[in-house]
Amino acid sequence: MLNNKLNFAFFGTPDVARDTLEILKWYGYLPSLIVTSPDKPQGRKLLMTPTPAKVWAKENNIPYIQPEKIAIEDIKDSFDLFIVVAYGKILPEEIIKIPRLGSINIHYSLLPKYRGASPVESAILNGDKITGVTIQQMEYKMDAGDIITVEETEILPNETAPELRKRLIAQGGELLVRTLPAIASGEINKIKQTEEDATHSRKIAKEDGELNLSDSAEKNYNKFRAYAAWPRTFFFRNSKRYIITKARLEGGKFIIEKVIPEGGKEIDYRD
Repeated sequence: MLNNKLNFAFFGTPDVARDTLEILKWYGYLPSLIVTSPDKPQGRKLLMTPTPAKVWAKENNIPYIQPEKIAIEDIKDSFDLFIVVAYGKILPEEIIKIPRLGSINIHYSLLPKYRGASPVESAILNGDKITGVTIQQMEYKMDAGDIITVEETEILPNETAPELRKRLIAQGGELLVRTLPAIASGEINKIKQTEEDATHSRKIAKEDGELNLSDSAEKNYNKFRAYAAWPRTFFFRNSKRYIITKARLEGGKFIIEKVIPEGGKEIDYRD
């Protein structure tokens, strides 16, 4: 049975947004409106491609809009809540404050740690053993809003960023569903973030994937795990770039098993 008591709009764009929408739907929460980014050209043929959130909206007959720059006039209904998951654009303060209950966001770290663009990668890169998800009340400052609820999870020793992200998306969606009734009723005790404890995770650049093979084994293995999806890890030998596709940490050594040489196909690696 659908839960129609909460009139909310959902802001999101990539796969993580679609997956969260699917969890909400499973528990009977359907948004009245989906706000997502405009279609973009992708692939070699640069075909205009809809966002995963837009595809989901069409499959579920949910109204959607794709503004280049969102304005108050785009949001005409009286909403109880905005839920924001990887929208990809900074929302103006006047938009954040439109709903009766404000706007909330799922962030994939234990705020105030790893605010910003790459919390999952940063946790693995820094060798953290514990991470988690935070549901925060949004304000007009990156990931700095009051904490509504938080839940921890262990980072497994060989877990890559895509594997951890998949778990965190599911965990975040479930936590959101459990928290929505309290948000709707106003029965929540929000906690202010401590600014002195805040750390930031910047947007990852392609060149960040380069390994220094003389670095410690643990550092290189963490980097391999953190950048497994993008930009992937690589090194140069005789001016040739090698992308590492398979590696392990064993006996205190970083062991590269398979690589893709520049312009070639995947091969076994021999040092």
